[in-house]
Amino acid sequence: MAKAKRTTHRSSKGKKLYAVRDSSGRFKDIQTYERAHRADLAKTSKAEVGKRKKKAKKATRKKR
Repeated sequence: MAKAKRTTHRSSKGKKLYAVRDSSGRFKDIQTYERAHRADLAKTSKAEVGKRKKKAKKATRKKR
């Protein structure tokens, strides 16, 4: 499944917004950039998980 494409907009107050669209192009979700960005940082990607596992394996090998 492809990652949802987000388009940026501005609110009437001037805050940056992310608009997530569904497959037909309609708005599925609109959220502030600040909240979306914080959620992105909190989530760990599959690539990061893989790197952590490799690093942990190397560290245990060095201790032996």
